[in-house]
Amino acid sequence: MKQQIYMRYFVLMVVVLINGCSKSHNLPKQASVTQDSVFHIYLLMGQSNMAGRGIVEPEDQQTHSRVWMLDKNNTWQPAREPMHFDKPIAGVGPGFRFGKQMAEANQTVTICLVPSAAGGSSIDAWKTGGYHDQTNSYPYDEAMKRAKIASHKGEIKGVLWHQGESDSRPGQAATYSQKLQELIQNIRKELASPELPFIVATLPDFYVRKFPEASLINQALQDLPNQVPNTACISTSDLSHKGDTTHFDSPSARKLGERYARAMQALQKKSRTK
Repeated sequence: MKQQIYMRYFVLMVVVLINGCSKSHNLPKQASVTQDSVFHIYLLMGQSNMAGRGIVEPEDQQTHSRVWMLDKNNTWQPAREPMHFDKPIAGVGPGFRFGKQMAEANQTVTICLVPSAAGGSSIDAWKTGGYHDQTNSYPYDEAMKRAKIASHKGEIKGVLWHQGESDSRPGQAATYSQKLQELIQNIRKELASPELPFIVATLPDFYVRKFPEASLINQALQDLPNQVPNTACISTSDLSHKGDTTHFDSPSARKLGERYARAMQALQKKSRTK
């Protein structure tokens, strides 16, 4: 009788061990993001054109083994569009293509993206305690919280910023430059990274034609590299909209992502040679 009990116990233990081993080899794919040794983290901040409003196509759903994103539940997932969740209309933005370009440029790292844009937000919402009613969010506070969560996995290597449409109004555009510089200073201080690369992009020509005050925003963006170290500005003048004269279409959003990547790589290379 005792032998039968021992035999049943032995069989049960074998089954448990086999199941445990089987499960360990069939972990969900997102577990692999914790197993690589080098993580480069990038923050995607701004308003709707950073969040993305382009139509999602099959290529935007094809994941890359070394490009990950922090989802709305603060869980690492293979990156794919739409990455943002600020509004239900989120679509293709520049971030995913940026991540792929950065991963291909450095085969030894995993790129971790932190979507943090809030569609329709003015730069005034991007400060401590700033509230944005369209997304019922605190854009700056929530972006910093997500950045600190992400930093547990690796080093924050840079920020992508596209914003300014909501500030392209009389009385707002004139103060944009000062507010942008203060934002960069605050982010660098809060993340304890005084030389954190910060890449901005201009508002496209189709938006400037719609709101002439946007030209003042563009001037502030273009002047930024002369005013704040370790920043760069890229042009979007030739990009196209999706039919609403406000948001980039999908091909333009991808091109913008490529431009962000080239600018980030150039800025990082310049920093290494100092």
